[in-house]
Amino acid sequence: MASLFTLLSPSELALAFAVTTLAGLVKGLVGFAMPMITMSGLGMFLAPELALAGLILPTVVANGLQALRQGPRAALGSVRRFRVFLLVGLVFLLASSQLVRVLPDATLLLLIGIPITLFSLMQLIGLRFSLAAPSRAIEAAVGAVAGFIGGLSGIWGPPTVAYLTALNTPKADQMRIQGVIYGMGAVALLGAHVGSGVMRVETLPFSLVLIPPALLGMWLGGRFQDRIDQETFRRATLAVLLLAGLNLVRRGLIG
Repeated sequence: MASLFTLLSPSELALAFAVTTLAGLVKGLVGFAMPMITMSGLGMFLAPELALAGLILPTVVANGLQALRQGPRAALGSVRRFRVFLLVGLVFLLASSQLVRVLPDATLLLLIGIPITLFSLMQLIGLRFSLAAPSRAIEAAVGAVAGFIGGLSGIWGPPTVAYLTALNTPKADQMRIQGVIYGMGAVALLGAHVGSGVMRVETLPFSLVLIPPALLGMWLGGRFQDRIDQETFRRATLAVLLLAGLNLVRRGLIG
C-alpha cells in the first residue's frame, strides 16, 4: 500500500475508491458504463495512463462475473455468435494499445472524451439505430471501432451498446453478451498493456486495490436493480457521463 502513495496522494486514492464504487454501482444496475465512468472520473485528477492502468483489473473481474451469470454454456454461445466482433476488436485493441505511451496526454484525453460525449448525447436525445439483417461487415466495422477505442482508453462500451441496441437484443441476452465482450476485451487489454508498459510493477497495486470497491458497487447495484426506475437512472448516468466527457475534451483542448 505504501508504494501507492508514490503515484498518488491519500486524497486521490480515496477519490479513486469513490469513483470505482460508483462505476460498479452503475454496472450492477444497467450492465455497462463501468470503464467510461472509471476513466472519466479518474481522468479528472489523474494522468490518463495511470487512470487506464487503474481500471483494467476491476474491469476484468466485474465483466467475468457478468459474463458467467447465466453459466459457461450461455457465455460460450455468445462467444460463437459474436466471434467476428471479438476477433476484429482484438486485433485493433492490440494495435492501438501500443499508442498509449506515444500519444501526448492532450490527444489521449480527446480520444477518450469525444466518444464518451457523442455516445452520451446520442443516448440522451433518443437516437437509435436498427439493423434488421446484421452483416459480418458491419459487425467487423463496429468491432474495429470498439477495439481501437478500447486499446487506447479501456472503453469499448459506446459502440458495443449501440450495436447491440440496434440488433434489438433482449435485455437478459444483452447483459450476458456485454459481459462476454467486455470481459474478453478486458483480458486482452490487460495483456496488451503489460506489453505497452501501462500495467507494470508500479501501477499493478493501484489496479488491485480498486477491485474491492468495484465489486462493492456491483453488489449494491444488483440489490437496487429492481427498486429503481432504470430508465431514469440511466438518463441521469448519461448526463453525468456527458459532463465528464465534456470536461475531458476541455482538458484536451485547453489543459
